[in-house]
Amino acid sequence: MAARRPPDPVQVVKQRRDAALAALAGGVPYIQTLGIQFDRKGDELTAVLPFKDDLIGNPFLPAIHGGVTAAFLEITALITLCYQWLWEDVESGELQVEALEAGELPRLPKTIDFTVDYLRSGLPRDAYARARVTRSGRRYASVMAEAWQDNHARPFAMATSHFLMPRSDG
Repeated sequence: MAARRPPDPVQVVKQRRDAALAALAGGVPYIQTLGIQFDRKGDELTAVLPFKDDLIGNPFLPAIHGGVTAAFLEITALITLCYQWLWEDVESGELQVEALEAGELPRLPKTIDFTVDYLRSGLPRDAYARARVTRSGRRYASVMAEAWQDNHARPFAMATSHFLMPRSDG
């Protein structure tokens, strides 16, 4: 009988990262309503908004609804912030993925303000977004996000957001 090999620690960490991301995204029902998915490469997240007809706000252009665009950017900013905020605890195993999967999410940051710059119409096709945390402290975080479709260098919307970080219980 062959000896059982211990699990590869790199694969264990990757599984923890993926499970944490799935739990975060799964904990927000509006993400499922819009159909937003997240693609993770290392610590970088790309949000994907697959096109569907009910995302259209102006059928004469046609263009993605401005509220959908804003929600897409805010969700991208929030999930990116949470993912980076929880990163060390997920890596170390201090945050149990099983608890996340069971719906025991930590308190999430609350939006203080959110500003969107609409640069051009979102066309009727898939959209992508990335966020960058520009400042993250114990009480406050600032995040910038941009959404594009065919060309990352030509965003159709950008957002600046500020979040109130939850107090640590310790």
